Amino acid sequence: MGEVGIIGLDLAKNVFQVHGAGADGSVVFRRKLSRLQLLRFLAEQPPCMVAMEACASAHHWGRKIGELGHMVRLIAPAYVKPFVKRQKNDAADAEAIAEAASRPTMRFVAVKSVTKQAAGLTFKTRDLLVRQRTQAISALRGHLAEYGLIAPQGPAHPARLKDALGQSGSELPEAVIEIGMELLSHIEALEVRINGLSARLRAEARRDETARRLMTIPGVGPVCAVALAALAPPVSSFSKGRDFAARIGLVPRQNSSGGKARLGRTSKMGQRDLRRLLIIGATSVVRWQARHGAPAGSWMARMPATKPKMLVAVALANKIARVAWALMRGDGVYRAPATA
Repeated sequence: MGEVGIIGLDLAKNVFQVHGAGADGSVVFRRKLSRLQLLRFLAEQPPCMVAMEACASAHHWGRKIGELGHMVRLIAPAYVKPFVKRQKNDAADAEAIAEAASRPTMRFVAVKSVTKQAAGLTFKTRDLLVRQRTQAISALRGHLAEYGLIAPQGPAHPARLKDALGQSGSELPEAVIEIGMELLSHIEALEVRINGLSARLRAEARRDETARRLMTIPGVGPVCAVALAALAPPVSSFSKGRDFAARIGLVPRQNSSGGKARLGRTSKMGQRDLRRLLIIGATSVVRWQARHGAPAGSWMARMPATKPKMLVAVALANKIARVAWALMRGDGVYRAPATA
């Protein structure tokens, strides 16, 4: 058996497929291992590159395998798919991972530390509760609309439905009133938990030096700052802010051919949570500038005059992402550009 150079690891919950390849790409071994056998088997292998897809539990296994002396490489699943030969199974996936990792131009995902993963947990939990609150409000509005009780959209208006339920009296069936009150109490409980997590995020933003500097950018609040510090890829892996913005998905999709550049809608690739937060923050800046006016001759004064508001917001989100990359790479704070 030859010397193994790259090990492709197909992750799973209990049964892992391992593919060992030599320096010339030849097959050295193919093994199916249980969860308890995996680290023991890798500890017996000479130090080499261990590649796996950047999926669930990948960062955990990346840290554990890195402690054994191996060089860990995480690959986005979309970059592995072209290397799968014909039938799709665990063994073919492990071989495709090893083949993709051997490409000299392959792009890898950095392994996150425990601290960085934990920093993003508060944000993700709050985001989940916000989605649940939206679902509960939509369900309540939809049910009560069948009985003529209407309220505007948004989390600030369920109180109107609560008042309407109390005033309707015997006009509504008793079951409708009980279920409506049950949904309202659920929404109120979610509101309390969301406010608690929001306060925790604000406290984390005040403690983290990088988040404090990011909050000096117009359109970046505590939630966005903590998300950027926790979820963004390492800024050292990007040579310029333009690449960082492209990684988040704030650039047009290309369909160019024959020397002609054809640009379409936003690519929406990369970290969608960061993209959403940056666009929301940019939209608030655009609205504020529309009400109060932008400095004469500035970019914000010229763009809305000829472009749709949403296009301006996405373009501003791209600019915010580039500024955020510069601040995370250095140690300065945001300074407003001078106007002509």
